[in-house]
Order: sequence, then C-alpha cells, then structure tokens
Amino acid sequence: NSSAESLDRLYPAVGSTKPPRKRTTSQCKSEPPLLRTSKRTIYTAGRPPWYNEHGTQSKEAFVIGLGGGSASGKTTVATMIIEALDVPWVVLLSMDSFYKVLTKQQQEQAASNDFNFDHPDAFDFDLIIATLKKLKQGKSVKIPIYDFTTHSRKKEWKTLYGANVIIFEGIMAFADKELLKLLDLKIFVDTDSDIRLVRRLRRDISERGRDIEGVIKQYNKFVKPAFDQYIQPTMRLADIVVPRGSGNTVAIDLIVQHVHSQLEEVRAARAALASAHQCHPLPQTLSVLKSTPQVRGMHTIIRNKETSRDEFIFYSKRLMRLLIEHALSLLPFQSCTVQTPQGQDYEGRTYSGKQITGVSILRAGETMEPALRAVCKDVRIGTILIQTNCNTGEPELHYLRLPKDISEDHVILMDCTVSTGAAAMMAVRVLLDHDVPEDKIFLLSLLMAEMGVHSVAYAFPRVKIITTAVDKKVNDLFRIIPGIGNFGDRYFGTDAPPDWSDDEDALST
Repeated sequence: NSSAESLDRLYPAVGSTKPPRKRTTSQCKSEPPLLRTSKRTIYTAGRPPWYNEHGTQSKEAFVIGLGGGSASGKTTVATMIIEALDVPWVVLLSMDSFYKVLTKQQQEQAASNDFNFDHPDAFDFDLIIATLKKLKQGKSVKIPIYDFTTHSRKKEWKTLYGANVIIFEGIMAFADKELLKLLDLKIFVDTDSDIRLVRRLRRDISERGRDIEGVIKQYNKFVKPAFDQYIQPTMRLADIVVPRGSGNTVAIDLIVQHVHSQLEEVRAARAALASAHQCHPLPQTLSVLKSTPQVRGMHTIIRNKETSRDEFIFYSKRLMRLLIEHALSLLPFQSCTVQTPQGQDYEGRTYSGKQITGVSILRAGETMEPALRAVCKDVRIGTILIQTNCNTGEPELHYLRLPKDISEDHVILMDCTVSTGAAAMMAVRVLLDHDVPEDKIFLLSLLMAEMGVHSVAYAFPRVKIITTAVDKKVNDLFRIIPGIGNFGDRYFGTDAPPDWSDDEDALST
C-alpha cells in the first residue's frame, strides 16, 4: 500500500491531460561538439533566436524525455535521434548531472556501495526543473558536473544554451509531475534486464573504478528493486516505447519524423521576420552618423571594388573611429564641476555609468576593437563567434567570452555589417542572458540594411542602433545592396566563399 501511495504521489493518473504550455518572450565558453558525423558536426551551445513580427519568440524548444532502466541504452538512442534529426542545435541533458550533494555520512555509505542512487530522493528535481524551463525558453544554464568516483559535484560547471531540440535522459525522467509537464515527447527505452546488468558491470568497472562484487551488491540491493518499484511503472506514461533500445531503428525513424513535423514552424520563421515591418519608417532607436562630405568620401572609397586592401583598411579605420566617438556621445552623462589650474570652477559633464565594455562579433567585429581602445581608456573587451550555416541560413553560436560582471556595464556591441540582423539578434540575446539591461546595449555597425535595422529594433526595442549608413535593399542571398562586399574578406585579404552573407563570415575560423 505504501508503495502504491508513493507511486500515486509521483505519477499523474493515466489519461490526465497536460495543460497547454505558455509561450514566453525570452530566448563561457561553448561546449565541445556533441556529435561528429561524416558530413557535419552538431554543437551543444546556442540556437537561432528567431522572433515573429511582434518581437516575441516564435516557438519554444521541443523537449524529448528519454526514460528507462540503468544501462538500457538511453544515451545511445539519444545519439541516434540527434544524428537522424539533422537540426543544427541539439542539447543532450543527462539526469546523472543532477544527483544531490551527499553528506559525509552518505558519502561513506556510497563508498561501500550502501547508498541508494536509484531512488527519486537521490536527485535534485528542483534544479532539474528550473534548468529545463530555462533551456526551453532558449536561455543559458549552468549544469553541475558529477564525479561518480568521489560521489560529489565538481567545482566547475558547464554552460549550455537552449536549442531547437532538447533531449533529457535519465532513469527517473518520468518520476516527477512538474518535470513531466515540460516534456513534449516521452520515450521509454525497454531493454532486457540481463543485457542491462552486463552493460552496467562493464561501465561501472571500466569507467567508474568499481569492483565486480560492489557492482553486483549495489544492483541486487538498490538497482533492481528501484527499477521494479519506480522506473518500470513509468512505462505507462510514455508516448512511445522502444523495445531493444538502439537496435529498434524503425521506432527511432518514427520518432524523428514526429519531431521534424514539430519543427516546421521554426523553419518558416526567418521568412516571416524578414518581411515584417519593412514598409515602416526607420525606428527612433536608430542613430546614423551625419553624412558629411568627409563621411561620404570615405564611403566612396571603401565601397569601390577597385580600392586596394591597404586603402580599404585605412579608411575603414577612420570611419570606425568616427562611429565610436558618435556612439560615446549617446551614453548617459551627468553634470560635474571641476577646478581648473587657474582656480576657477568649470561646469562640465562626466559619464554616469559604471564602465564600458566592448563586445565584438567575430571575425569582422574585432576590426573595430582598436578604435574603441583608442578612445576608451582601459576598456574591457569580450568576444562572440557567430557563423552562418550555409545550408540553413541560420546563425550559430560557436564561442563566447564575456567579463563576469558585464551586467553592470554599458556594452558596445560591434559588427561591421548587418544585413538581416540575424547574427546581431543572437548576440543581443546572449548579452541579455548575461543580465545586461536591454537599454544598455549599443549595436554599432559601419553599414546596415533596412531589413536588419527593423529586425533588431522590433525584437529588442530598447537597444540603441548606431551606424554610418543604411542601405535600403537586400538581395536573395541576403547581401546588402549596393553594399560594401564581404567586409571580413576585404579587410583580412581572404577569399569570400560563394554563399557569404553580410551579417558574418560564413566559413571563418
């Protein structure tokens, strides 16, 4: 009876309906590749933050829950799904990362194989739920790293960003009512108990430094009873049961087809964003450097395809310096009285913020760093690497390095050209995830297309957009017309790939 009551507490009644999910308006170093195939690499950090014409996120990430007994092949099934999905951004989140911190007494029990790691109480469900909610909204999260040799969490944590698809796997993946509400598709991997025991013996001995007697003792005392009491009953909650685990390719193909149908809305979002608001006047958050004869002359030089690389670099740097100076004039200032060497008071102005941090969108954005350093003494610099996927046209976040206390700063976000605004929007989302207030972000670019201005402004209406010129058109390849060419390739002297875009260098490293 007590077991039945425990199950009723943990699991919702069969046939209960899940309330509709609420849509939200939100979206370090990147993690290494999750999976390499013969054709491509799938990364685990970052996702395209597409928004609809109202500036709200068009669709939350799709979350797949993978449950099943210990060593049933959940991770292998997850990897097969990831490879077959062929989507650019997938996060694989393991429940093993969320074991609770053990007391000294519990650690002693664990050392002698007397602690039950296969009970729901062993997991930090509050942290799991909070983490999944943030990932589903596209936000960054910190994941604990659990050391199975010492039965403790390591000091360092790893950082993940939300993705198109999140796969959450663990023995207790379906063992909490609140957690179940976050899962869009529930899959139970059903594998024969003898096979699971053999796999667990091999894993715990080779990977976790345990002896065979200890593994068998733990299996008989905790693992098998927990499977019978807490894990196997959750099979009734699954949408799909996969017998034989990774050997059941038919079931995996069906799962992939279903997930693809759920992602169709996301694939159409870029076209909707590109066409929205394009007939409207340019936003008030846009500030364009006054087109003096000097500025117009420098644009004439750097837009000319016959301009040599040396001249292109020289006049680009001059424009960058003017752009930085113009941006700094838009920062908040307050009155300040100082005394001159003649003993007289001077009513002046002083910057009213804490400090200024520059963040460059690699690689073209880093060319603006010298101009910023020249006018801002001891300015801090962060970097974000965003590349365009040539197959999908979507921006992808590959690397991130920001100061820890950047949330208190005014941030100068630098990219030399902005066409659709895709890379700039992802970079702004990264800054917002690091708690930088939206009205403290200044997006600077030498040249922008009207499409990019509108996209950024309507998604982030408080971000200040500053440029030296705005061109009206973008062609079918999302190149600015008349434009400037691929800034990074002209500046660094590299050859442009055939499908480059003006937002970022598609194949730069």
